[in-house]
Amino acid sequence: MSLRLLLIIAFLGSLSSCKEPMDNFQISSPDASIILDINLIDHKLSYSVKQDGQEKLGHSTLEIFENGKVTILGAKETESDSTWKPVWGQHSSIRDHFRELQLDIDFDGVAGKLLARVYDEGLGFRIVLNEGEKPKEGNFKLTYKLPDGSNYYFPKGETEPVGPVNYNGLQEVLKQGNGKKPKISVPLLVELKDKSYLSLLESDLFASTGIGSMLLGGTDQTDIVSSDNKVSMTKEEWKSPWRVILLGKSAGDLVVNTIPVNLATPSQLENTDWIKPGKTLWDWRVHGYTAPDGFVYGINTESYFRFIDFAAEKDIRYFLIDDSWYKHATEGHFELSEKLDLQKVIDYAAQKGVELILYYDRKHGEYGDEKLFHYYNSLGMKGIKYGFMGNDVEFTKSAIQKSAESHLLIDFHDGPVPFTGISRTFPNAITREYCHAQQDSRRAFTPESFIKMALINAITGPLDMNNGNFDLTGINSGLRQKGPKETNSYVSTVVSEAARTVVIFSGLVCIPDAPEAYAAKADLFEFIQKLPVGKWDESHVLHSNISEYISTARRHGEEWFVGSVYSQKGGTLDISLDFLEEGKQYEVTLYEDTAETHGKTNPEAYQIRTQNAKKGDLIKAVMAPGGGHCMWIKPVE
Repeated sequence: MSLRLLLIIAFLGSLSSCKEPMDNFQISSPDASIILDINLIDHKLSYSVKQDGQEKLGHSTLEIFENGKVTILGAKETESDSTWKPVWGQHSSIRDHFRELQLDIDFDGVAGKLLARVYDEGLGFRIVLNEGEKPKEGNFKLTYKLPDGSNYYFPKGETEPVGPVNYNGLQEVLKQGNGKKPKISVPLLVELKDKSYLSLLESDLFASTGIGSMLLGGTDQTDIVSSDNKVSMTKEEWKSPWRVILLGKSAGDLVVNTIPVNLATPSQLENTDWIKPGKTLWDWRVHGYTAPDGFVYGINTESYFRFIDFAAEKDIRYFLIDDSWYKHATEGHFELSEKLDLQKVIDYAAQKGVELILYYDRKHGEYGDEKLFHYYNSLGMKGIKYGFMGNDVEFTKSAIQKSAESHLLIDFHDGPVPFTGISRTFPNAITREYCHAQQDSRRAFTPESFIKMALINAITGPLDMNNGNFDLTGINSGLRQKGPKETNSYVSTVVSEAARTVVIFSGLVCIPDAPEAYAAKADLFEFIQKLPVGKWDESHVLHSNISEYISTARRHGEEWFVGSVYSQKGGTLDISLDFLEEGKQYEVTLYEDTAETHGKTNPEAYQIRTQNAKKGDLIKAVMAPGGGHCMWIKPVE
């Protein structure tokens, strides 16, 4: 890793050596587009943010001890410019260029510092308290004074994200708690009046102890608040997570913003050769599917042999076996299901060169995490899908670390801790279901929900959303045991399904349909088959409009994969090929909806054609209602 560290301003000295109190500071981003002001007013820290001369955050506050008295003792500013290479991700090389203001502070008698890092696309705050005596509990609290007229969006578990709502609408959502104090899940996405975007979230929760994951609330003064008033502290040094503010001209800019991973603790694993991102087949949503030869899929050995055969044929690295391979767990013991012969499945997968991922659900009893991951490793598993852990930070952190010790990938199911940036720190944390996964709770999400999640939930990192169904007619008929309870509620097209697998970033792309459904549309499946999942050299969101459309382009080597998805209105996006290399000719394979395609009435109609193209050419991506568009672009030999 190359590193160029420039010292801009050395220590300014301590308060005891100054005649004037140190209470006003300003720091800009490397390109000077973002200005952060930090002030000490009545012994309270406050800050404000401008971008290109426009106020993005007005007078806002920051504290670690409620109503504590703050004294600034010293300050220094540095600039750092380095690059690093992730094990896998949206970019193969990431620049980490920022200016940092470090304020040495007495926090109500406790020595520590405030770190403020400013990038060209946003900023982050972290408080560090030195080793020594401190209160047993703190309150890590930031307020965010956003401009009037802003619209707000945020995730809401296994339902469509909330938004757009204005501040009053946001307050109404917060009042719907049945006596409890509801909170807003991160990220909070904010559309400002000038149609620029801002997002509030956190990074590097891993490096902090005694604190829950970031949640947001509101106040009567139109401020947004992140507050954790039960932060546990000891005599050891304590670090807060980074409180992150991302800024972008479009919502799509925030999805590929690298600040959250730049702020995360670097990889804690010496050897990462065993960590392989990729695609996986999955059995759970296929149960009840009848193949053309009359075979009915279920939880049995023959069904799993069929998945493995198809994975081997199509070079799909993984097969994920979900719930019901065991009936009950007790300490150190699984009572295996008589429905299948797990060892035969393991042996067959090894013979075929397909790697297995196995589900684990504490609802069926607890095996015990001290032994669980070692046991999975002894079975030859390459990963674990961990079900129903909930928003428990320390438990989740421990599971990630223990799975890494046993060389297991880990995928979290159902409402997990977001843990933004953890894929840098522990690259075996390959994905998580921080969204409504398709057909989860036996409900289908709409194209509008997909687009919202792709532009909101995805800001936090890789998602396990289970896109890529091809037998849409069969699923909508209600014949699948684990399909949507409401028939004809799954609105999409097969091209949109293919596009979604590249739009949503993940280290493990879970494709949830039957092998025969993919084989029947092998020419369209080629797009999914060729995706170099997690091995992207660069990623861009070309078009984005919340609830309307998204278009994402990702490069691997000299090849590009472009996926676009439209709402139930349908429409056309002009996709400029400006991202291609000058002077080269390319072959473009286009996977398209037809004039007759419709997400509700004719979802499986598609067409494929090829054409030559060069840098600067314009492709008109015409999409049916609920439809999509895919492009595989490669140089002409």
